[in-house]
Amino acid sequence: MTTPMETAQADTTVMWREVAAATGPADRAAAEDGVRLAYRLAGLPEPERIVWAGSPREGAALAVRLTAEGEVGRSVRDEVRTRPWATARARVSDRLGPVGWAERWALTGAQLWDAAIMLTERIRTGVVEAASTGVSGSEQAVQLVLLDAVLGQHDAAWLAAFDGQDGAEALDGVAAVARAAGWWWPYEKTAVVTERPVELHRDEAGRLDRGDGPALAFPDGFALHAWRGMPVPADFLDGLAELTPQRIREEKNAELRRVMLEHYGYDRYLEESGADPVHRDEAGVLWRIELEEDEPVVMVEVVNSTPEPDGRHRTYWLRVPPRIRTAREGVAWTFGLAEADYTPERET
Repeated sequence: MTTPMETAQADTTVMWREVAAATGPADRAAAEDGVRLAYRLAGLPEPERIVWAGSPREGAALAVRLTAEGEVGRSVRDEVRTRPWATARARVSDRLGPVGWAERWALTGAQLWDAAIMLTERIRTGVVEAASTGVSGSEQAVQLVLLDAVLGQHDAAWLAAFDGQDGAEALDGVAAVARAAGWWWPYEKTAVVTERPVELHRDEAGRLDRGDGPALAFPDGFALHAWRGMPVPADFLDGLAELTPQRIREEKNAELRRVMLEHYGYDRYLEESGADPVHRDEAGVLWRIELEEDEPVVMVEVVNSTPEPDGRHRTYWLRVPPRIRTAREGVAWTFGLAEADYTPERET
């Protein structure tokens, strides 16, 4: 039975999950109020000005320029974010105790952590890559100012754990910015705040994923393309609609070739490339695709013994390790069993 406390924690997690995934224009007034509050709670004078950027890429470039000009003062990230976080962590942990804090984290921040890490690391990489091409300043300078960034909405995981907890009031300003905007850079005299994405597309595992456009896009044009979490060039996606088995075989980049195969469909590739099965038994059919400079793709074709409502029996394709030598061994592997231990009462 769910307790009222567990229900409240679940509601908090849902709210912060929505914050982390929010797209569309920032609430600039609320974000700027949050910035000023964060400075006051840190015992600092409010920034003399707050400037806006269209994305973390533009924000980092602006931070590089402003710090180089010497007009913004030093970074106050430690005062605004790091120290209040450490203080709140200690106070909440002491109040709840080790077990209580672990339970609190498991029901809140842990639910958001993996997706948050994947997304923020991909954004960081994209910002640095833009710098390496001369889009947003020198690569080294951008890497340094990224250390000064507060992640705004993408700090949702740990903000969820502190939300509503006694002892975490020093984070109210940081949380207010997170609910209203994206990444931001706090300096003595100036804060740089960025817009949220205009598009965000992820798969069921929380990875960036889209086959017909950017998986993550910001209003200033900064965009990241990915297929099931793997970064891909923008022009690569344009060619997916016209794939052929020959084009897939000719692709030299092994990772891109895997994306092609997933998009094209292993079953379709097998059929159209004239592949032959390497083994058949009562469990199904084992297929093997040899790929140049890459491990082979091995699939088991199985037919569901339970008919669909229209009477047809659905075919499934199960990818298995290259070491698999029989269809039965492959099906057993999907259940975490050795072939000798796989004795289903009824095939499904």
